[in-house]
Amino acid sequence: MSQKGFWITFGAGAAIGAAIALLYAPQTGTVTRKKLKRNIDDAGDYLEDAGDYLKEQAEKLSKEAHKAIKLSKEYADNAVDAAGDFVSSAAKSVNKVKSMI
Repeated sequence: MSQKGFWITFGAGAAIGAAIALLYAPQTGTVTRKKLKRNIDDAGDYLEDAGDYLKEQAEKLSKEAHKAIKLSKEYADNAVDAAGDFVSSAAKSVNKVKSMI
């Protein structure tokens, strides 16, 4: 089936399905529209709340990541300082041994 034929068939099926749904709807169009509007409003509120929650969680994770980075940097600085002290001490020992020879 060509792409054009697919979309024509799809559109026709959607239109037929919508018509059947309207014929068998248990309430009037006014009631259905009110329910749809209320559901859309509820969905909007839910999405807004979910967005706020996700924003709060992202901020918390960001703060925790900054703390972890700062702590890791401190550990790395301490390790570099310790390694530098060790190398300096080893160099002094080597120089001391050289001067004895």
